[in-house]
Amino acid sequence: MKIEHIGIATRSLDEALLFWRDALGLEVVHTEVVEEQGVRVALLPVGEPRIELLEPTHEGSPVAKFLEKRGAGIHHVAVRVADIRASLQRLKGQGARLIDESPRVGAGGCLVAFVHPQSAGGVLLELVEHTPSSTQG
Repeated sequence: MKIEHIGIATRSLDEALLFWRDALGLEVVHTEVVEEQGVRVALLPVGEPRIELLEPTHEGSPVAKFLEKRGAGIHHVAVRVADIRASLQRLKGQGARLIDESPRVGAGGCLVAFVHPQSAGGVLLELVEHTPSSTQG
């Protein structure tokens, strides 16, 4: 298990990139819209882990609700797991509160699932499993 990325909610990718790409010098290696989650994402590597900038595509998306309630900032921490289904089963067996009981397709074609902050010390935790069709390597 290792850190995959840190998700940062922003109202505007273009504005966020003024800092992360232009001022800090990080390279944008991937952008896409994840319709199911209502976000436009930009991935910027910082060594092996990445910064994942998240811009909502509509007012009802989870990231839009997060921004409305808490403002811009760290939205979640993602860890890479070898077997997301086994990880979810283990967490559920330990009594963790899961947002996703089964994985879904996320950015880059990876399988993702979220663990409720109540079970992770106040942090929204995303589990990520790379698949053969993942574009994030």
